[in-house]
Amino acid sequence: MAANTGALAGKTLFISGASRGIGKAIALKAAKDGANIVIAAKTATAHPKLPGTIYTAAEEIKQAGGEALPCVVDIRNEEQVRSTVDEAVRKFGGIDILINNASAISLTPTLKTPMKTYDLMNGINARGTYLCSQACLPHLLKAKNPHILNISPPLNLNPKWFKGHVAYTMAKYGMSFCVLGMSEEFKDDGVAVNALWPRTAIWTAAMEMLGGGGEIKENCRNTDIMSDAAYVILTRDSRKFTGNFAIDDEVLESAGVTDMDQYACVPGGTLLPDFFLDAGPDDLKGTKEGSPTQDSGEKKVPEAFTALKPLLSEQLVNEVKASYQFNLSGSEEGDWYIELKSGTGSAGQGTLESPDCTMALDSNLFLDMFAGKANSTTAFMMGKLKIKGDMMAAMKLEKLMKKMSKKDK
Repeated sequence: MAANTGALAGKTLFISGASRGIGKAIALKAAKDGANIVIAAKTATAHPKLPGTIYTAAEEIKQAGGEALPCVVDIRNEEQVRSTVDEAVRKFGGIDILINNASAISLTPTLKTPMKTYDLMNGINARGTYLCSQACLPHLLKAKNPHILNISPPLNLNPKWFKGHVAYTMAKYGMSFCVLGMSEEFKDDGVAVNALWPRTAIWTAAMEMLGGGGEIKENCRNTDIMSDAAYVILTRDSRKFTGNFAIDDEVLESAGVTDMDQYACVPGGTLLPDFFLDAGPDDLKGTKEGSPTQDSGEKKVPEAFTALKPLLSEQLVNEVKASYQFNLSGSEEGDWYIELKSGTGSAGQGTLESPDCTMALDSNLFLDMFAGKANSTTAFMMGKLKIKGDMMAAMKLEKLMKKMSKKDK
């Protein structure tokens, strides 16, 4: 792992969304050097499904060796942000580093994205990043080796990353546009502005709540890879490293870290590429769908649906609450559906009038998915599965696939 060098000792980091996940991991990494952490987040009381508050994070930071200032902040609220910055400066004497980590996500298509959701994502992701940067910059301009680091992706204009969730992509790219513009604007002032994005999915409690399910954990890396990469960036010369859209494993490789398997939740497992990256590392190419089910001439899809029907229940409907259309190509071309929105659900051959999610894929890949040999999200990332509609519904389908694979075993 990227070793702590003490370079952040006494530095003050303002981190949005630092009560859990990647934000907290970066805070703890800096705290090991003896840094001061401003925890700017809304979580004052524990969420029933998401552990951790600004106060529990503060205790962990102190135990790691740092100082903490927990602040209840909605980064959409200008008054709250500016008063928190003022409070941080009074307590610690200045701000050296800003981490724009807080983000909102809804992987929904245009017709299923309420304007309230659109405003939430753009308010937190784009506006919140801009506001926090604007509020911290007067103090960063006075700091030695000042950095702004946005947890946002490279600007990739491949329509693939827009069509299923254009509102989210616009909001997330708003963070990246801040990097593009501010890095040039403050380059001569010595303030570094960079972005950091993970090569693979990162396992957090929020991802589990969003429908990832424990079964996807084996396809993820942990938050340490992001905190280690962030540490490398934040300890570089701000006048020499700015305007970069960095990827976590590339940053670590440049710092001499070669063992990426240490960051895998399940070492040696198949890794799930993250959004906005067209290509993953070499080991991502050896995915579970690399050896598809061979066509023996027998019709296996009807058997899969026959095996599925006993698993349908009111409990499953309550967990998933979505309907799926499968347009299969290949040796068993045809249309099939799963309806999990009412009663005990239903499944069979045919088409639904308005499915929440439509998937187009080869029939052999479909069979591998239901046998637990392939992951739908991984298949989508690699272009083998086309998804139209609600991406969150697609993620929830993994729960059903997991039940199927356990039954077969």
